[in-house]
Amino acid sequence: MTEPGTVLITGPTRNLGRHAALAMAERKPDLLLVGRPGRDLTAVAEEARARGAGVREIGCDLSSLADVRAAAATVRDLLASGAVRPLRALVANAGMSTGDTRHASADGYELTFAVNYLAHAQLIGDLLGSFTAPARIVLLGSNTYHANFWRKLMKVPEAQWADPVELARPATGTPGVAYSNAKLAVLYYAHELQRRVGDGINVAVFEPGFMPGTALGRNAPPALQAMGRAMGRMPGVSTPQRSGPLLAAVALDEKWAHLRDGAFVVKTKVTDVHPMAQDRDRERRLWEATAELLARSGARG
Repeated sequence: MTEPGTVLITGPTRNLGRHAALAMAERKPDLLLVGRPGRDLTAVAEEARARGAGVREIGCDLSSLADVRAAAATVRDLLASGAVRPLRALVANAGMSTGDTRHASADGYELTFAVNYLAHAQLIGDLLGSFTAPARIVLLGSNTYHANFWRKLMKVPEAQWADPVELARPATGTPGVAYSNAKLAVLYYAHELQRRVGDGINVAVFEPGFMPGTALGRNAPPALQAMGRAMGRMPGVSTPQRSGPLLAAVALDEKWAHLRDGAFVVKTKVTDVHPMAQDRDRERRLWEATAELLARSGARG
């Protein structure tokens, strides 16, 4: 972008998000860092300022939709007051994976689905009216939805799609499948979101490549975690240090300004998604169910 304006990124404190935030800081935008408050958030904010960005820390626990709504309200206030430049990009980077689908978020939803998908749907929905065109929304995707070679090697199961209300319900399930389901939801959401936003907002999905040893394998058995760390040292395997700047480029660089319709970028290449990841009926249902789930949370709050 010729004018970076304001860029919001979630999950900026470690791994991919941290390296993406610091790479974006070098383009000197106003940077809104949305993540858990504490020394890690402050540290990355200070480093981003040192690289030339104007930085605001917005403390937010993405497992709480009330926190997400409060963060969005803070962003709207900053924009309305002129404290930051116009909002040009939102990078929905934050994510987590738990092998136990019985874990629930503060709102009672399955934790992995809540953090990876519902929190960002809430945040984006609350900020859609606050973007200044041309603007970009970049969601974080993963090939786990159809279990490619690397994911099969690490025993990460492919998605087992169900009605989104069911996916949001904590229950006993196959370890790891919640992450794959959430990443399939991200693809469905990206396609439907593009249909519903104005022409001035482009939606894309970024896949950083296989990054063993980061959050995806955190809850894996120790032997698989050790395998992941060893594989992380292999040539060609992705790392946060390599993929973070690539995510920053997709969010800000002119090279990627044409991306829209939920285009799926694997590191530096636009890639066709598996046929299962293009389904108008599932996409419409996900949009409707998401509205129901978010409204239900708001009513409880």
